[in-house]
Amino acid sequence: MPFIDIRIAGSATREQKAGIVADVTAVMVARLGKNPAAVQVNIVEVSTENYGAGGQLIADRDAPQPAPQSREDAHAVPSQ
Repeated sequence: MPFIDIRIAGSATREQKAGIVADVTAVMVARLGKNPAAVQVNIVEVSTENYGAGGQLIADRDAPQPAPQSREDAHAVPSQ
């Protein structure tokens, strides 16, 4: 009996999760010849505030960034 654990950063709709379960089950049947009734799929939705990559929370990486503020160049020659 195969047990498949899937973790998703963020969330998915019920319909999307149902599709994932159907697709993963079909792959296990096609590739390993498993009985579809025996395939167990567990989907865990991980909050993007509880998951990070590259030294940064996913929630921070995906959050809208403030517009850069213009700063004058300290080395520029003043205009006359």
